[in-house]
Amino acid sequence: MSKKGFLGGKDSNAYIVFYSTVMVVIVAILLAFTYLSLKPAQDANILNEKKDAIVASLGLEKGSYDSTIEAYVVNKEGEVIQTEVSPLNKLFDLPASFAAGEYPVFENKTTGEVVFPLTGKGLWDDIWGYIALEADLNTIKGAIFDHAGETPGLGAEIATAKFQAQFPGQTIYEGSNLVGIYVVKGGAQGAAHSVDAVTGGTKTSEGLQNMIKDCLDCYDAFIMGRTAVAFELVETVNAE
Repeated sequence: MSKKGFLGGKDSNAYIVFYSTVMVVIVAILLAFTYLSLKPAQDANILNEKKDAIVASLGLEKGSYDSTIEAYVVNKEGEVIQTEVSPLNKLFDLPASFAAGEYPVFENKTTGEVVFPLTGKGLWDDIWGYIALEADLNTIKGAIFDHAGETPGLGAEIATAKFQAQFPGQTIYEGSNLVGIYVVKGGAQGAAHSVDAVTGGTKTSEGLQNMIKDCLDCYDAFIMGRTAVAFELVETVNAE
């Protein structure tokens, strides 16, 4: 009788299962090693993309983030707080940051304009973006939006320059009441605080409108606090 060899020989079921298992483990180890090796570079690229999106919402050139932006985190009361994770790195998991009551702010050191990151849900998946406000913290300077899986030609249009071009000049407050931006069909015929919704993308438009209002609500105390300080300065100057 001939010897079967290891696990009954190469043609045995036991040998085939063992060999397949070993190969799967080796491939998994190689993939994990490759992922871990490339992750720092991937994270750096993603971070640069976020920096560029922030300055783009302000109408600034790519690569100008480090020289123009001061980043910090505020709480629901509008107070600047210290956090273990930097404001930029919080953008990697913005929903968790908002859930923890930690809201990143990105401020143009020269002009006093600020950028607030946004996170929400569209029709199919996550949507996100940045709204930049003029120094009055009411007038929109610019807006950048993106999505994870909205329908091309429909909801995905929120990521286009044409759609985003409607936002500059809009205001988010009615007196001291934060109303956000209404994203409605026909832009409510030019009504205040309104832009035209995406044609055929009603649910995505609603998600975007809710995202803007819900996220800006988190910054309301910060905005009102900064506005109050500005009013006090103006009154002091006028009194003199």
